[in-house]
Amino acid sequence: MLPVIALVGRPNVGKSTLFNRLTKSRDALVANYAGLTRDRKYGEAEIDGHKVLLVDTGGISGGEEGIDAAMAEQSMQAIEESDIVLFLVDSRAGLTPADEMIAERLRTRSKPTLLVANKVDGVNPDIALAPFYELGIGELFPTTATHGRGVRTLMQRVVKDLPEVVEPEEAEEATGIKIAIVGRPNVGKSTLVNRLLGEDRVVVYDQPGTTRDSVYINYERDEKPYTLIDTAGIRRRKNIKESVEKFSIVKTLQAVEDANVVVLVVDAREGLVDQDMHLMGSVIQAGRALVVALNKWDGLEAEHRDYVKAELERRLRFVEFADVHFISALHGTGVGHLYESIEAAFQSATDKLSTNHLTRILQWAVSEHQPPMVHGHRIKLRYAHAGGQNPPVIVIHGNQTEQVPAHYVRYLEKTFRKALELHGTPVKVEFRTGANPYSDKKNKLTDRQKAKKRRLMKFVKKKK
Repeated sequence: MLPVIALVGRPNVGKSTLFNRLTKSRDALVANYAGLTRDRKYGEAEIDGHKVLLVDTGGISGGEEGIDAAMAEQSMQAIEESDIVLFLVDSRAGLTPADEMIAERLRTRSKPTLLVANKVDGVNPDIALAPFYELGIGELFPTTATHGRGVRTLMQRVVKDLPEVVEPEEAEEATGIKIAIVGRPNVGKSTLVNRLLGEDRVVVYDQPGTTRDSVYINYERDEKPYTLIDTAGIRRRKNIKESVEKFSIVKTLQAVEDANVVVLVVDAREGLVDQDMHLMGSVIQAGRALVVALNKWDGLEAEHRDYVKAELERRLRFVEFADVHFISALHGTGVGHLYESIEAAFQSATDKLSTNHLTRILQWAVSEHQPPMVHGHRIKLRYAHAGGQNPPVIVIHGNQTEQVPAHYVRYLEKTFRKALELHGTPVKVEFRTGANPYSDKKNKLTDRQKAKKRRLMKFVKKKK
C-alpha cells in the first residue's frame, strides 16, 4: 500500500502550490484567495524512488461555519488517513491563533508531523521563523513552494519517516487475478462482490459510505483462483452513524494500485458523473486494466437506456479500450460475462511482447505516419522493446525522442494496442534517446587527408 502524506494548515498558506509541485501537475487550483480548496484532493508523487499518495486539504481557521466547517472536517479526516503530516504555516504572516489550534489538534493525533514554514523568500529567516518554534511540533523546514526553494531538503527528510510498504496478508496469499471493485458510494459494489462470490460475504446497506476499509477475498471459480478487492470493510449496521460517513478515496486508490484488473461500477440510473470520470482517470494513471460495469440496468426505460449509451459513447472515447457491461448485481443479470473481460484484460496486460514484433509495428506506424520535423530535422524512431507489464510498457529508441509531441504518442499507443490486439488495458510508451558515441572524440586525419585539406584551402584562397 502507498504511504499517505497529508498537507494541512490555514487557508492560503501554499498547500495546493506544494501539492502541484510534488505531483508535477496542476490538479489543485491555486490563487491568492483563502478557502479555494473545498475538498480533499489526491495525487501520486515519487520521492527519491518512493511512491507516495499526497492529500491536499482545505484550510482550517478554527471559526468555520456551514460549508467551511465541513471543509475543516475533511482536513481532519485527511490527518486520520495519513502516515505523515506536513503542517504548513505562512512565514510572512507569522504565528496566528489558528496555527496554534491546528498544532494542538495534531499533537492529539500522534502522527509524524513536519512543520513547513512556507513563503520565506523576501524575509529574514531567523526573525520570521523564530515564533514557530513555540508550537513544539518538531523540525522546522523553511520553503518557498512557488519556486521550489527548500522543497528538496524537506522531501529528503520525509523519506526517512516513510513507513515500510507492507502488503496485506490476503494479497500476499493471492495466487490468481486480483480484481478491485471500485466506484462511488452506494452504486452496488458490495452487492456485486456478493454476487460474484455467490454468498453474502460483505455488508450491504442502502446508505452511501457504509464501509471504509478494503477487503481482500480469495476464492475459486471454475478451478481458477481469484482475489476480489472490495473497497469496503465488513461493518455491522448498528455501528453505522446517522451522518453519512466519508468514503475513503485513499483506500480505493491503494486498492487500484494493488490490483491487476479494476472493475469500475457505475450507477446506470445516474449515468456517468464527474466522480466516476475522476476514478477512471486514477485507474488509467495507475496503468491498470479496466472493465466498466453499469449496474442497476434492469428496470430502466428504453429512452433512458438510449440516453445513457449515448453519454457513454461520448464521454468514454479516451478509454475506448475498456469493455462496458450492462448488469444487475442484485439479480445477477450480465454479471457472469464480467469474467470474460477480466480474463482478456489480464491476459493483455501481462502478455510477453517480443522485440522483433514491436519493432516491426513501430516501422509500419512510422511509414504510415512519420514523426514531425523538429528544428529542420526529422525525429527518428529506430526500434522498440518491452519495458514492463501491467500495464504493457513499450520502450522506443531513437533520436530527438524528447521532442515527440503528445498527439504522436497517442497515435503510437493506439497503433500498438490495435496491432497487438490488446483489450481492456492502457499502453504506456516511453522513449530513449541514444547518445552519440563520437560526440567527445576528435577525428584524427591521416597524412594523405591532411595534404588534401591543405590543397583545398589553397584553392579556396585563390578563388577569393
